[in-house]
Amino acid sequence: MKVILVNGSPHKHGCTYTALSEIANVLQTEGIETEIFWVGNKPISGCLACGACRKTGKCFIEDTVNEFVEKAKEADGFVFGSPVHYAGASGMITSFLDRAFYGKGKFFKGKPGAAIASCRRGGASATFDQLNKYFTICSMPVVSSQYWNMVHGNTPEEVKQDLEGLQTMRTLGRNMAWLLKCIELGKQNGIDFPKHEPGIATNFIR
Repeated sequence: MKVILVNGSPHKHGCTYTALSEIANVLQTEGIETEIFWVGNKPISGCLACGACRKTGKCFIEDTVNEFVEKAKEADGFVFGSPVHYAGASGMITSFLDRAFYGKGKFFKGKPGAAIASCRRGGASATFDQLNKYFTICSMPVVSSQYWNMVHGNTPEEVKQDLEGLQTMRTLGRNMAWLLKCIELGKQNGIDFPKHEPGIATNFIR
């Protein structure tokens, strides 16, 4: 089993990375392979709604989004982390996730997802709520912890002083490992993810 932890910060080894590393360490002790995937610090375009990916499964814009989606096909679970920018997720991770999920929900369906937010002071709850919406539109089980998944600090050293936040990350890691093992055990016993009805799209203006 493998979990990809996505670092949506422009800083490769900053506060978000520090929180994700705490989760990754726990997952590894539970026998689960991990990879921290950094979205990078180069400009990432938002979704242009061209629909090309619905035909090819790949975005026509060549950047880290396509690299991640290829990895997502084989992954069993995900943790998406973002710093708080103006009381919301970073523009970089928002553009990244819009394109990663649009037209590619089949690669995420049935796979557990979790979101974490890193902030200096405020805005973490709004960011956490924003990121969770990607999971709940793609039939992904959402992994929770003992508190909302957030850490506080302006530097990695300050995040390491947020003992409750780090404990929340570790609990999240254990909960993710437990759910992945439950899903695997279910598959071994003939319990698969539910088959869904064909989608119905209702437009309010005709």
